[in-house]
Amino acid sequence: MDLSTEYLGLRLKNPLVAASSPLTSNVAGARKLEDAGAAAVVLPSLFEEEIIHHSLDLDHHLTSGADSYAEALTYVPEMDEFGVGPDGYLELVAGAKRALEVPVIASLNGVSREGWTQYAALIEQAGADAIELNVYYLSTEPQVSGAEVEQRHLDILRQVLAQVGVPVAVKLSPYFSAVAHMAERLAQAGASALVLFNRFYQPDFDLEELEPVSHLELSRSWEMLLSLRWVAILFGRLAVDLAITGGVHTHEDVLKAMMAGARVTLLASKLLAEGAGSVAPLLAQLTRWMEEREYDSISRMQGSMSLRRVADPAAFTRANYLRMLHSWPRPPRGRIPADL
Repeated sequence: MDLSTEYLGLRLKNPLVAASSPLTSNVAGARKLEDAGAAAVVLPSLFEEEIIHHSLDLDHHLTSGADSYAEALTYVPEMDEFGVGPDGYLELVAGAKRALEVPVIASLNGVSREGWTQYAALIEQAGADAIELNVYYLSTEPQVSGAEVEQRHLDILRQVLAQVGVPVAVKLSPYFSAVAHMAERLAQAGASALVLFNRFYQPDFDLEELEPVSHLELSRSWEMLLSLRWVAILFGRLAVDLAITGGVHTHEDVLKAMMAGARVTLLASKLLAEGAGSVAPLLAQLTRWMEEREYDSISRMQGSMSLRRVADPAAFTRANYLRMLHSWPRPPRGRIPADL
């Protein structure tokens, strides 16, 4: 049974990749995932805002009281007490690369042009096999057009590619007005892979405190459907690898992703809920399903249910929307439900 696949130019032993999460935030956690069967590990994102925050905090401690009496010098903490810059993250990248046999993929979430390019280069130097650009950008200004948002993504990608030689993936939002066109532009700009989709966390309202609050909700399998649809639409039409993230929990989810055309599935909520040990049973279930149906490899099924290969392409288009509306059970003629 050949479960291997190729992603970002890397040969992986299976399509299960540990996505960016607290479980990959240290070398020990990454090792557990590798031992359980994960084919690659994506480290948590390095957020430029956190680096800026630490730098401003250090500046505050170093400058406050600078004009006061000499004893004020004793208030200044030692420099090594601060994790200034991306040093801690670079140590994680280097440590994971030394400890793991599977590929190590770093994740970067920048703000400024300098942040994206500078830290991408440092991450590559630390030994990352590839970089995932986590472009978590939500435009809230009415004056900013969709074209400007798209161009921002393209500029970020091109700037990073100009600084690094490792493969680069872009983690996309599902909110573009023309997802297929945006995917094509990113592929043409040099992206090696597209990760569909970034899962934006939505704020709720606390009616007692009268303020917005945020809760981390783990994904569920049905949330994968949007990614599944777009991977199936894009498969075979772009010179880029496709990955599905968000909602991958069962071996059926993995199989659907492969048949849509994904090279890998990225697991986070599944691992957070059940631990690193859940990878091995998932692989066993995947293998058993393939054996029972006489699939000898993952590559054989990849893209088999994509838009290009299914008998009814309308399942992915507007025609299916009409079909679904008309499929809902109707009441007998002449009878109207009481609640209407």
